[in-house]
Amino acid sequence: MDDWPGYDLNLFTYPQHYYGDLDYVLIPHGIVVDRIERLAKDIMKDIGYCDIMVLCVLKGGYKFCADLVEHLKNISRNSDRFVSMKVDFIRLKSYRNDQSMGEMQIIGGDDLSTLAGKNVLIVEDVVGTGRTMKALLGSIEKYKPNMIKVASLLVKRTPRSDGFRPDYAGFEIPNLFVVGYALDYNEYFRDLNHICVINEHGKEKYRV
Repeated sequence: MDDWPGYDLNLFTYPQHYYGDLDYVLIPHGIVVDRIERLAKDIMKDIGYCDIMVLCVLKGGYKFCADLVEHLKNISRNSDRFVSMKVDFIRLKSYRNDQSMGEMQIIGGDDLSTLAGKNVLIVEDVVGTGRTMKALLGSIEKYKPNMIKVASLLVKRTPRSDGFRPDYAGFEIPNLFVVGYALDYNEYFRDLNHICVINEHGKEKYRV
């Protein structure tokens, strides 16, 4: 909920170099891991009958993607049908400090034309307004994939949302700037396991 006070930082261990830079723990690492395991189960139930092309949105999505793919592979290994999974990586640039710049660039990845006829699972860290993801979907749809599904670890409740909802969402959170579990603030905090809310001191300290 929007008024959720979170967990006291003193209940957890986290890197000493971030002492004083965080307000509270929003989602502890253990809960994140358990939720991803459940998402993998839901995804395999829906699309586990076909080979999957996973498109990981860097940089914030890499940890979520690695853990999700590991769970998907475990389910596949223990089922009576092997599901082939290939992973490719793209970068979308839209943030500077804690502000979305509105414009989106797609960087890297193989030639997207290879997605034609494939079953694509886009793995993203956070869906905020939804504009970035809609723009990415528009770019990918041009290449005529067989299917596109979106999995996002977090969905922010924001008044600026255009109503886009991923097919698979880990957690819905208030409109806060969060860090940790590979989510960064100007490249800092990626080494933090828990998903936390950064405070004003932390924003100022690592501002560019």
